[in-house]
Amino acid sequence: MEPAPRHPGLVLSASKRSRGAADVAMNRRMHDRRTALLALAAATGALGLPGGAAAARQPAVRPRRLRPGDTVGLIEPAGFTNDAFDLGLVKEAVTAMGLVPKPARHLLARYGYLAGDDKARAADVNAMFADESVRAVFAVRGGWGCARILPHLDYRAIRANPKLLVGFSDITALHMALAARAGFTTVHGPNAASGWGKLSWDSFRGLAFDAATPLYRNPAATEDRLVQRNARIRTFRPGRARGPLLGGNLTVIAALTGTPYLPSFDGAILFLEDIDEAEYRIDRMLTQLSLAGVLGRVAGVVFGQCTDCRASGPSLGGFTLSQVLEQHLAPLGVPAFQGLLVGHIPDQFSMPLGTMAEIDADAGTIRILEPAVA
Repeated sequence: MEPAPRHPGLVLSASKRSRGAADVAMNRRMHDRRTALLALAAATGALGLPGGAAAARQPAVRPRRLRPGDTVGLIEPAGFTNDAFDLGLVKEAVTAMGLVPKPARHLLARYGYLAGDDKARAADVNAMFADESVRAVFAVRGGWGCARILPHLDYRAIRANPKLLVGFSDITALHMALAARAGFTTVHGPNAASGWGKLSWDSFRGLAFDAATPLYRNPAATEDRLVQRNARIRTFRPGRARGPLLGGNLTVIAALTGTPYLPSFDGAILFLEDIDEAEYRIDRMLTQLSLAGVLGRVAGVVFGQCTDCRASGPSLGGFTLSQVLEQHLAPLGVPAFQGLLVGHIPDQFSMPLGTMAEIDADAGTIRILEPAVA
């Protein structure tokens, strides 16, 4: 295990005036760093992104694409599955993809509400990345617990064996840690136990098997009504922007803020989603990302689906979800919209984390500009 590095982190402005020579010196170093970044952007013409992040970006390492007959590892880094029959369905789904499932050693373990203790779950992740016969790693489900195993992962070995990690929800913690510590692309997409409808499967297959560079646009609604209501897009700030695509579950990203396991969001296209969070909690978490300096550094924001994100009981006079999002996203001055089919929904797009992407907030689209796999 390699020692945890210093946080790659965000430079945050002091909220109170410095009192003492040490604080003054620190502020001077921060100013010098910001000045240097701005100078770099000016010298290289860095796509017009904040802080010149695109100029300094190193292309992400691309794992090998999947081919029929490849073996994929099945892990449960968070919650447990308590019925072996359910895992049988997961194996059938993977087989239907033309792949060969390989269950992790502790796949049926249970420790409280977790799929085994922290070291056991981490050992399964490490083993799958070290196993030369395994070409990708699929999370069976999310829940809670991925953040607990982050200190136990062998990032040196994982970095030496880049493979597609596939999953969403709590798996966001693994995606963020690998973006920060391993530097290769991963796929925020359905968990292995998800339903894998046509939209989900087509989206994932294009990325992982065909090295596609898709344009993500919600399909046209087919409701029997004069005005369509499903799959609508709300634009908070129009325009286009480019940057590396990063994001996932809002609750998980907010919980990782201030840790060594969150990558830099400088110049990124940030996408977010969540489930079962009241409007005030979405407000609280976006406030946290704002105060931590994350939101102020992105090039664009997409808020996908927020399933059942409504306070229980009467909420007369309360903010709606869209009002909360508008309050946080519109003032950023970057393209931002809500409603893309990403999140806790029956069918969702697979998002290739670490690839360059372009957001069009007027059209409500994300275009992937480079393959996620080699």
